Amino acid sequence: MAESETTEPSHSRPHLVVVAGSGGARQGESAGAASRAGAQVSFDRRELNLLFNLYGAKVAAGEWRDYALDFTPTLAVFSIFRRTSEAPLYRIEKNPDLARKQGAYAVVAASGLILKRGHDLARVLRVLDRGLRLVGAE
Repeated sequence: MAESETTEPSHSRPHLVVVAGSGGARQGESAGAASRAGAQVSFDRRELNLLFNLYGAKVAAGEWRDYALDFTPTLAVFSIFRRTSEAPLYRIEKNPDLARKQGAYAVVAASGLILKRGHDLARVLRVLDRGLRLVGAE
């Protein structure tokens, strides 16, 4: 044993404390929320495929130029920009806490108006994929 090492416990390190709990959930928190506490909400491969197919078509049409992905513990957001320096035109949000209520997916306009909400991402994205039509022409 080296001279700097001792067999006595160090007082500078914190001690390990074991606390009995109810399945790992914090007080006032559901078991589902406790299991997601360390994880972030994200889009899966199928969802990303739908998002990037729509994004690619709009970029090819010259309507959109940039995007951003944000992942938080409660929300995943795909933001769409006309120009990089501007605020997003649209935000496509995934909120699993609303999955059993209004639907986990929502398309939100720049003004904060929810354009479409639902359980199926493909259906929700249709609000952005509609083409222009001529009104009043005979």
